[in-house]
Amino acid sequence: MSTIKVEHHPSEEQLNALGVSGWPTWSKEVSVFPWHFGEQEIAYILQGEVTVTPDGGGDPVSFGKGDLVIFPAGLSCTWNVKQALRKHYQLG
Repeated sequence: MSTIKVEHHPSEEQLNALGVSGWPTWSKEVSVFPWHFGEQEIAYILQGEVTVTPDGGGDPVSFGKGDLVIFPAGLSCTWNVKQALRKHYQLG
């Protein structure tokens, strides 16, 4: 299975090329919960701090404000939202 990819602080040009500002937003309070990605998701973190641990013993991946994160389709994992999260996201 593919891994979670994190790009710390992508350029404004890259974000504009992706159209991030037009993506929907999603927020989550401090919490721990399981999640499954049925399709690929690209997320740009507007605020918060999160660690995602893939099921089956994968290495935890941490990210936060200013990071661009790609979650592969088929990923099952546990989210640990350490600081309230707000993100732009795009599925597909």
